[in-house]
Parts: sequence; structure tokens; C-alpha cells
Amino acid sequence: MTLPLASRIALVTGASRGIGYATARALAKAGAHVVAVARTQGGLEELDDEIRKDGGNATLVPLNLTDSDGIARLGAALHERHGKLDILVGNAGVAGPSSPLGHIELKPWNEVMAINVSANFQLIRCMEPLLKKSDAGRAVFITSGASNKALAYLGPYAASKAALETLARVWANETASTALRVNLFSPGPIRTRMRATVFPGEDPLTLDTPQQAAEFIVPMCLPSWNETGKFYDYPTRTLMSFRAPG
Repeated sequence: MTLPLASRIALVTGASRGIGYATARALAKAGAHVVAVARTQGGLEELDDEIRKDGGNATLVPLNLTDSDGIARLGAALHERHGKLDILVGNAGVAGPSSPLGHIELKPWNEVMAINVSANFQLIRCMEPLLKKSDAGRAVFITSGASNKALAYLGPYAASKAALETLARVWANETASTALRVNLFSPGPIRTRMRATVFPGEDPLTLDTPQQAAEFIVPMCLPSWNETGKFYDYPTRTLMSFRAPG
């Protein structure tokens, strides 16, 4: 039986835990060779063990995504080894401080923007040529409902995700006439460490698991997926189009 992502190369950021970990495993189960990127070597090794148990294989890349030169080197290495990239899942993100805007220092603001926005911009720059070498390049960026709800006290996170959404939509428009499809996935409340940090009083057992969300990300990475510039809202299981405020 041929797996749906056999011979596909998939790059997943933030792959050492949470949604990134679950998505990397799910893509590997579907047959992709996963290039797993994260800061923590230990989490990547645990992921590699699980992928091997499932019969898959992965390349582990310990990398802090604030290292823009490191992302460029990764693009060059992928070009040399595989000559293409079929799937990019931009999942890595940080929550940042939960405080009124006027109380937030510039340093933590810049840290949130560096990971949630600038790193994804650098990934777009460095991976676009490789994704265009694929017969069906697919990019999925993990966003948040916080981007349009503008929740109080989550300013850096909300602003960074709004910027990420616009970045992805611009890229989708720029590549609409190519085989590359670019979309956003909003998981909603999921049982992750980041969620527990931001909402410590919440019962995690009331939330869906990262594995459940990942099952809906995989179809967006398949060659058969044709939508671009769309927003998949996992809590309502709805693929949405953007529209101007009205």
C-alpha cells in the first residue's frame, strides 16, 4: 500500500512538543520524510524514537529560529540533499507576556515578533524556491483566534498572529498561479504546555489533544489539497475565507 505522502519531504518547526510534535508524527505516518526543527535536542530525539516505532524516518535539526542564518543554511542543506521541499508547517510560536500593553518591555515584545513573525518570514524567503521545485508544494502556518479577537492582555501574541496571517495571505496571493498552496490553521484551545501557561486555571482534560488537531493538518499538506489563502478553524471544523471588515 502506497502511503499518501510517500517520497514527500516535510519541514515542521516547533516539532519537539505540542502540535508540532503531533503533526510531525502524523506526517511521518502518512509516509513523509520529516525534517523536524526545534530548540530542544531531547524533545527531537523523543520524536525520532516515536517516528521510528511507527516505521517512519526523520532528520533532526536543533535550531533556534531567531537564528536567521541558520534557517538559510537549512534551506541550502535541503537543496543539496533533496533538491526540493514538499511541505512546510510553520508551527513554532511563543505566547509572550500576559500583561497590559503599557506594562510590557520592548525586549519580550521583540522576542515574540522574532519567533512568531520574523522567523516565518525567513522560512518563506529560504524555502519558497524549494517548495516551487515540488509538483505540489504545501505550506501551513499555525495561527490563533487571538489574532482577530484582540483579547486584552495578550497583545504581543495577538499582534504577532495577525501579522503572520497577513504574511501567509500575501504569499498565497503571490503564488496563486503556481503549484504552491499556502494556508492557515487555527487550532483553538488545545492541551499544550503553552495553553497551560496562558490559562493556568483551565482543566486540560476538557481540551482536545495535539494529536486530534494534527489529523486535520495532514490533509492540508496532501497534493490533493487545492485551496490557498484560506483559514481552517479547527474548533468549528470549517475552512474559511478572509473578508474585509463589515
